[in-house]
Amino acid sequence: MNRLALERSPYLLQHAHNPVNWFAWGDEAFAKARADGKPIFLSIGYSTCHWCHVMERESFENDAVAQVLNQHFVSIKVDREERPDVDRVYMLFVQASTGQGGWPMSVWLTPDRKPFYGGTYFPPDARFGRPGFAAILQSLAEAWHTGRERGEQSSAKVLEQLGEYTRFDSRGQLPGSDAIEKAYRVFRGMFDSTHGGFGRAPKFPRPSVFNFLLRYYASSKNEEALDMVAETLRAMAKGGMHDHVGGGFHRYSVDERWFVPHFEKMLYDQAQLAISYVEAFQITRGGEFAATARDIFTYVLRDLTDSAGGFFCAEDADSAVDPSDPHDKSEGAFYIWSRDELNQFLGESVAAVFAYRYGVRDGGNVDEDPQGEFIGRNILYEEHTLEQTAAHAGLTVDEVRATLQQAKSKLLEIRSKRPRPLLDDKILASWNGLMISAFAKGAQALNEPRYGAAARSAADFLKRNLWDESRRVLRRRYRGGEAAVDAFLDDYAFCGLGLLDLYETTFQAEDFAWAVELAERALVLFQDDAQGGFFATSSGISASAVPADTPSADATSPELVLRLKDDYDGAEPSGNSAMALLLARLSRMTGREEFRVAAERTLQIFASRMEEGAGGVPQMLVALQFVSAPPCEIVLAGRL
Repeated sequence: MNRLALERSPYLLQHAHNPVNWFAWGDEAFAKARADGKPIFLSIGYSTCHWCHVMERESFENDAVAQVLNQHFVSIKVDREERPDVDRVYMLFVQASTGQGGWPMSVWLTPDRKPFYGGTYFPPDARFGRPGFAAILQSLAEAWHTGRERGEQSSAKVLEQLGEYTRFDSRGQLPGSDAIEKAYRVFRGMFDSTHGGFGRAPKFPRPSVFNFLLRYYASSKNEEALDMVAETLRAMAKGGMHDHVGGGFHRYSVDERWFVPHFEKMLYDQAQLAISYVEAFQITRGGEFAATARDIFTYVLRDLTDSAGGFFCAEDADSAVDPSDPHDKSEGAFYIWSRDELNQFLGESVAAVFAYRYGVRDGGNVDEDPQGEFIGRNILYEEHTLEQTAAHAGLTVDEVRATLQQAKSKLLEIRSKRPRPLLDDKILASWNGLMISAFAKGAQALNEPRYGAAARSAADFLKRNLWDESRRVLRRRYRGGEAAVDAFLDDYAFCGLGLLDLYETTFQAEDFAWAVELAERALVLFQDDAQGGFFATSSGISASAVPADTPSADATSPELVLRLKDDYDGAEPSGNSAMALLLARLSRMTGREEFRVAAERTLQIFASRMEEGAGGVPQMLVALQFVSAPPCEIVLAGRL
């Protein structure tokens, strides 16, 4: 065992038995690096990351590699989901220096945490056009011993350049309506009219784009904006990225037609996609959108909900192929089927109907399988419509629908006996805030009280377990009875928005009051009073020591070499986008001027991003749409 055995993060615990002498991020590791004069090797990932598992098996479990790491470096493991602040800083460096990013992320730092070399996954030996990890370690160790001063000067210069890149100048006014029109044209140019989605493979769902386009349609009545969203949502629901047996969505599609997924399932995807399908249903009244939203909610309630009310983070992509050998893992093994299995479990007549509907082939339906993980197996996708399946089988559509539903129930039961993918059972404030929003909106639009009850239970869980009343600060992570890590900007913003959505569903005043309190604390802890906008991390004064009336300071977090203002709306909305929308909504509901000013100053400082790089900030544009739209006020008067 190494020091990670003392941690609560599932990702860190996965590495507790590595021969690498791992440290967690913290003073002990930094002090050792300074005392020994050694550089730091920083490895960042998360528990359900496929390539993180690969690099662990190939390198971190290798005694020879571990010996080099232990001799020449101080090695630190970070769970990016617990510490997104650390991840953001070094991801920015890796992207700037290599042109790409991803996990596992591998970065080498000076003892004072300044980066000088980095990348993502490194194979143990040179392959895939990448240098071998062992060779890189030897080269960097030698370079450090022979040219440490040069490396430290280089890293200082890199940090200076990154600081310039992350500096924003406010224009002092909001972008005009032409910014929203220009953004629409950007997304129209990115749209794949053949397969749906935006951009090329691999295709990631970006619900923030759906959020923008649906609101653009609502204000402009431009049917093309609605069609782009609807076509993408339909294509995703039909594809292999959608779990047709158990519900919910996998992380992304490796191909352009949403067929072969990367099989991990993340809570933040379920939450945001559920909202997209709910809102598409609200606009179109299309039953298929409502059905897919319900499918997501069913999965989350069954597999990602803690008995106490919170929502778990994720399920892994990898699982054991053979129950007798838990170490023989393969991506997607839990989800794929052979034709013989379907015949065995469903009977040949029902299996024939199921196979026609979901594209099952006798020899497997994945043509390109370089890793050999899908040989003879099938990824389920909707190859034929219900009507086509009924005509093929000589049945009515209702008969086919009932047959398929019974088959899915049977396969779900069979699948539940397979070795399950790892469940990351930590509970994060930010992702729970997103899921609260989803369940609250689902309860409203689908008239489903149990969705409202799920949102209520989660909000109560957060208040009970992650809100420190004595310090008036939110905590980010809960696991095994322990709340840890003072929360970041996105935690406050997503939880605040979730509470507002819950308030608009159940009208319990305490939800609204807590949303206001979270916004007030965010202004204290994260706002840049001088320039506007919000830092992702709290001020240089530790949040644990910040009394309620302490103003924020424009200082770097004592643990971080850069204090960033995040604005990219990627897999999740940025903290600044979410906070701008939260403050804008609260300003309308409370009439409080400080909320309105803070929201508008945030939009002003990111004006150039919205005008010149709209593809990266769709959720920021949602906040701009809200602020720019005339309010509609309805007054209900009567006796209490």
